[in-house]
Amino acid sequence: MSIKVRYFASLSERVGRTESDLEFMQAMTVRDVWQLDAIGKPIPDNVLAAVNMEYADLDFHVQDGDEVAFFPPVTGGLS
Repeated sequence: MSIKVRYFASLSERVGRTESDLEFMQAMTVRDVWQLDAIGKPIPDNVLAAVNMEYADLDFHVQDGDEVAFFPPVTGGLS
């Protein structure tokens, strides 16, 4: 199976790339995707994840052809 993995903002700096294609044989969660693709870098606290452009829990199971995106926590707003 194959999925596209994307990293945004500071997370792309942390893993050293903005995207990758990941091949896998067994069932995987979003958390598993990070652990396999980020090559030993710990997943940051409060990271946001999306599967196919919809926010997803880290325990969500990915499927063949999915796109998984990781975003740093968003802060700020209007003052």
